[in-house]
Amino acid sequence: MHIDKLEISIDLETIPDQNPEALDAIRADLRENFKAPSDMTKERACRELGMTDANEIKFTSKDSAIEKWVARFRDEKLEETAQETLKKTSFDGARGQIAVIGLKFGAGESRAIWSPSWNEDFGEGLVLREAFDAIESAFSACNMRQPVFIGHYISGFDLPFLFKRAVILGVEPPAILLHAMRAKPWDDCLFDTMKRWDAQNNIKLDALCAALGVQGKTEGMDGSQVWEYIRTGRIAEVAAYCMDDTDAAYRAYRRMSFLPIEEPAMELEPDFAF
Repeated sequence: MHIDKLEISIDLETIPDQNPEALDAIRADLRENFKAPSDMTKERACRELGMTDANEIKFTSKDSAIEKWVARFRDEKLEETAQETLKKTSFDGARGQIAVIGLKFGAGESRAIWSPSWNEDFGEGLVLREAFDAIESAFSACNMRQPVFIGHYISGFDLPFLFKRAVILGVEPPAILLHAMRAKPWDDCLFDTMKRWDAQNNIKLDALCAALGVQGKTEGMDGSQVWEYIRTGRIAEVAAYCMDDTDAAYRAYRRMSFLPIEEPAMELEPDFAF
């Protein structure tokens, strides 16, 4: 028997730590604790050190080669490594922040919630409150329907990140969302398209959509470009990208649930909150 559900698709676009002192702190730590990349091999270290003598390479241990590499490249690669380390904080809810939230209720049009003041203290809080209010209003209007939160890796990234930011900023989520934040990937209130497809192996959303024969994201930017777009004033394009992700995950969910895929009429301009 099919249970009528309130389908709530959600996607986040996140950015690195916006604390002005964050980068300096990373640089200071690297000066004391600079390490070679985790995938560094003895052969690569020797090659980048310019070692060509076969006997020297043979009798140099991996630990010794990497130690020499660190000593040689610490200063040269410190800034590049610091920038990459800062960028990775966009995956850490304790340090990064949410710039855009994509929402879609059922087959309705996706909307992107973001603030022009994303780089100010109150910007992220406004985005959270707007999204939480929209979710609470949708459920209040349809409270006989079982809510299900839909997204690609929503159980491993989006909901945990959202919870951490809500706690840090003191913006309380609605009860149905808080319940989903504490749920397991297989619980009925969640449909994580990545984990439902294969609990052991990750798959990108575009690859999943292609396998399912449904429309994926439109061509253009990808997740690695989000911060560059936002910091250069192109957050509206990130918002459109976020809505694409939200739509694609919804299509994948419907196909994986053996349900027809309903598409709303497309709008030329995305619906921004403020």
